Amino acid sequence: MTTVVIAAAIAAMALAGSACTNNGAAEAKKDAGAALDTTRAGADKVLAATKKAGQETAVKTEELVGDSWITTKLKAKFADEKSLEGSDINVDTTDHVVRLRGTVRSDAAKARATEIARGTERVTRVVDELVVKS
Repeated sequence: MTTVVIAAAIAAMALAGSACTNNGAAEAKKDAGAALDTTRAGADKVLAATKKAGQETAVKTEELVGDSWITTKLKAKFADEKSLEGSDINVDTTDHVVRLRGTVRSDAAKARATEIARGTERVTRVVDELVVKS
């Protein structure tokens, strides 16, 4: 009988240990699942922030490239324009707004420089600060 009681006690401890192990495994799975969900949520936030930053950078880059392109294009057009020979025109472009400064030989040259600038792709406005120098 003592042997049966001892065997029963050992079996009971084994079952209790197994139950604890199963409960521990279930808790570990639950904790791992929660950690995985938190990691996914964090990764989604990082992805969204990175995407937004990338879009903002692209817009800023386009503005810079656009302004530089406009300035370069206008300088090339002015260099090829016969009516602007002898002129000293400074071109500054900010947010697609062109500012023309410097000197030209005549009112016609001033009008031509402004006309060229206004007709250039991506230019939204021209500020004419050119001075006619006789």
